[in-house]
Amino acid sequence: MTQGPLTGIRVLDASTILAGPLACQILGDFGADVIKIEHPKAGDGMRGHGPAKDGTPIWWKEISRNKQTLGLSLSNPDGADIFKALASQADVVVENFRPGTLERWGIGPEVLHELNPGLIVLRVTGFGQKGPYSSRAGFGTLAEAMSGFAHLTGEADGPPTLPAFGLADSIAGIAASSAVSMALFARERNGGKGQVIDLDLLSPLMTAVGPGPTVYQQTGEVGMRHGNRSTNNAPRNTYRTSDDQWVAISTSAQAIAERVMRLVGHPEVIDEPWFAAGHSRAQHADELDEMVGSWIAARTREEVVDAFTEAGAAIAPIYTAQDLVEDPHVRETEMLVEVEDADFGRVLQHNVMWRMSETPGSIRFTGRDLGADTDVVLDSLGITPEDVAELRSRGAVR
Repeated sequence: MTQGPLTGIRVLDASTILAGPLACQILGDFGADVIKIEHPKAGDGMRGHGPAKDGTPIWWKEISRNKQTLGLSLSNPDGADIFKALASQADVVVENFRPGTLERWGIGPEVLHELNPGLIVLRVTGFGQKGPYSSRAGFGTLAEAMSGFAHLTGEADGPPTLPAFGLADSIAGIAASSAVSMALFARERNGGKGQVIDLDLLSPLMTAVGPGPTVYQQTGEVGMRHGNRSTNNAPRNTYRTSDDQWVAISTSAQAIAERVMRLVGHPEVIDEPWFAAGHSRAQHADELDEMVGSWIAARTREEVVDAFTEAGAAIAPIYTAQDLVEDPHVRETEMLVEVEDADFGRVLQHNVMWRMSETPGSIRFTGRDLGADTDVVLDSLGITPEDVAELRSRGAVR
């Protein structure tokens, strides 16, 4: 197997739901040696997130793939000593406790950097290590509310809308994997010195939502909800087909907008002065939606998608999870792949997030049972089986 770009990098994943574990999943997918640290009794809360099959958590199999699992109590003095020993040999530590927690246990970044000056410490919190909100409990829902996402999502006459999945955490997790990679690169250029990364859940999602704060600062305008429409172009919406399916179209490019209107039998609007720019087309969204929507409503989803594709117009069916699993492009390009699993036999998972020609990532194994690798990890520190048994009796490890 070709080695991933992070082969040889050791990561301690002491984080829980969801951004930190996703960041470490990505690092592990691309070769890092990840040790998942969980409370020896409670385990990681991710084990209880999402559906289970016969009592076995499904999401855990993906979010903790490519990770060894170690049951270790960081608040226990013996456990803290083991953590320090592991950190002295690691490249990266990822944690998402409230600010000050690691310091209270005697394993904060200053202590760890005395043991290992090259260590990268990624700290993921709701609102950052400093500031008036730093001590607040931080969850993705709060970031989705405060970032402007909820305010801009939903129908114009409806309430602000939250996503049905961990949007803020997922974006932060992807950003965190990038931040760690940058820090590792910087370490190579500055003589091996590590650093602390302070990543909050709010900042990445604020960036994704767009330049609303800048627009307000410059113009005093505040964006509002527009349902599935856009203020930047039209037609842009979701449309129901004759077989009770849904499709979405986008006309961000002028040429695409013109192709759509020719396809649905209304080439005359192309000559209207307002049609020449996306923002002015958006002011005629009712008119354009009626033209496009009535054409789509008379045809099946397959007919609509085929016609748009042939015309070179941008369209996509609105998929369920079942649709994704059955889509020929998704399967042929291996966006989803089946991997071996001790509990499920074969389990379908998202593939590694991007393809690299020379150092591709891989799924080496799926998420494991709590403490499955405790003995192996502690043996690497020179801790004897007798001492491990004693540590277990004192609640330091599992």
